[in-house]
Amino acid sequence: MACPESGALGHHLRSLTPEEQQKLKQQESRGLLSEFLQKKLEQEAAKNWDKFYKRNETRFFKDRHWTTREFQDLIGDGAVKRTLLEVGCGVGNFFYPLLEDGLNLFVYACDFSPRAIEFVQSHPMYDETKVCAFHCDITEDELLEKTNHTVDIVSLIFVLSALHPDKFQAAISNLYRCLRPGGMVLVRDYGLYDMAMLRFGPGSKLGERLYVRQDGTRAYYFTEEELSQLFEGAGFVTANNSYVTRQTVNKKEGIDAQRIFIQAKFVKPEE
Repeated sequence: MACPESGALGHHLRSLTPEEQQKLKQQESRGLLSEFLQKKLEQEAAKNWDKFYKRNETRFFKDRHWTTREFQDLIGDGAVKRTLLEVGCGVGNFFYPLLEDGLNLFVYACDFSPRAIEFVQSHPMYDETKVCAFHCDITEDELLEKTNHTVDIVSLIFVLSALHPDKFQAAISNLYRCLRPGGMVLVRDYGLYDMAMLRFGPGSKLGERLYVRQDGTRAYYFTEEELSQLFEGAGFVTANNSYVTRQTVNKKEGIDAQRIFIQAKFVKPEE
């Protein structure tokens, strides 16, 4: 199996075609962005996400009505109200559909972008008896202090990949501290050799499997093994962790490509 990137962890979901291997080589042609520019991206990360939401408002992401199908742990028995912390909530595309479905949840929702939180709070369904939304940097701000008590479930949907890899462990340890014993983290994120990874051009690479988009936001692409190692390093137990593939077809734009995600559940051990 071809492996054009040195040091990539574990096995890969699929082999690359010669054309795809060539695309990855072309990404290397201009080298990595300078240390100065990388520091600037890190310093302006919150501002870049704020600009993203200023530009796109609530139009960019569709409501995620697939979540209870993919993460049945969200459903519960309906009798006991549970607490969900959605990290990187954006404008509420994940948790508002859950409340629409009548799930017995209280939701804490946080995001790196103050503007995203403003959109969450201006949503017609925002109800302080059901939702508490707040601005937060999960790599620095203690989540347990924000929620005032431990939570049952943390959702982490396409969030970890937006952080710099140097901050993965700090963020995951933060999640561990805010969960009750027996609580869980539900993860969905970008997998290695996803279509979006292969479409980056020269000058967009920041590090191994780490890229910057034109709007200044970043994207990282995980392997199963790496994701488990990160969470287990913080004390979690891996309940499940696997690749999810989706075929994307857009005849108008001539796109027929494979999306590769990683979907996982990590549990905080009972004391």
